[in-house]
Amino acid sequence: MISEEQNLIYLDRNEYNFEVAPLVQEVIQIFSPDEFTHYTRCFQQGIKSELSQYIADVYGVSEKNVVLGYGGENILKEVIHCFLSQGGRERRILIPTYSWWYYKSIADEVNGTTLMYPLYEDGYTFRYDIPEIKRLVQSEKPDMLLLASPNNPTGNSLTLDEIKDILDSVDSKTIVVIDEAYTLFNKRDITYIAPLIKQYPNLLIVRTLSKFYGLPGLRLGYAFMGDGLKPFDSFSTMYLGFNKLSEKIGIAALQSTDFYAEKGDWMQQDKERYKQALNPLPDFKVYDSDANFILIKYPIEMKEALQTAFSAVNIVVKFMNEEGLRTHLRITLGTPAMNSQVIEVIKQVACR
Repeated sequence: MISEEQNLIYLDRNEYNFEVAPLVQEVIQIFSPDEFTHYTRCFQQGIKSELSQYIADVYGVSEKNVVLGYGGENILKEVIHCFLSQGGRERRILIPTYSWWYYKSIADEVNGTTLMYPLYEDGYTFRYDIPEIKRLVQSEKPDMLLLASPNNPTGNSLTLDEIKDILDSVDSKTIVVIDEAYTLFNKRDITYIAPLIKQYPNLLIVRTLSKFYGLPGLRLGYAFMGDGLKPFDSFSTMYLGFNKLSEKIGIAALQSTDFYAEKGDWMQQDKERYKQALNPLPDFKVYDSDANFILIKYPIEMKEALQTAFSAVNIVVKFMNEEGLRTHLRITLGTPAMNSQVIEVIKQVACR
């Protein structure tokens, strides 16, 4: 029996709504359970695993600079716990004003103090207030600075020049973490990562297989750390390795980048369709997005009607409740058919 919840279309979680890459399916089908009889850590080679070595080869970095984790979210949790729980003094982290609630939640777990730096609306996008970030870094001297590019829920990214500008203003004792969970939807170039972590040894760049590669249920993330973060290597590394099946699926997914890029291109086309359909509506605004979701501003008096209309067709979207975004909703990009249905629901409510 299928429950009512199973019939719901979840477009509030930034999950993947397309088929899995054929190579990923093949790995699962041919995987031998006998492989579970051995640890995955490659003791003889002195590396964490075949996945960490594969990622190192693809990105042109040393394997020792690759971090693996139970999703990007776990790597974020571990790096914040590692560096904000040291010593007896108050330790502080700077995060974006509009951002994933999880950042502050992790800092709270180790009694870290969270300070926020501003984003501002600029036409159909949001931007980081870089001069203010630099000012806060100098005045507050945080233990950690977290950047999200693209940022959730605003969808805006930092350019490489902007990242370097910020990094150049940060003391080498401040750990800088860049959450790049969504970056491949907008930027496929990966050649900047190796020189960036070499130039800035206090830098950690976090990625995941949950978003672009559409495998949130796999719980597998990876990151690149500068040589100045050696304490984190000891903190995060699994001595006996990771899950062999997950690692093989991860390699297959990374080998299928072109397959997933095609799905990303479809999403980009539907972002434009959202803009063309909804921006002409009075008091609606569809913001530019570099991720697999869009942020929409709507007349707040329509909130209840929109909620009712979406509920009637079993679609779940995220109505924002954060200060400054209470007139916004965030919608995950689904299949073209799903996106058409969402657009139609909004237009019907707006045109009553």
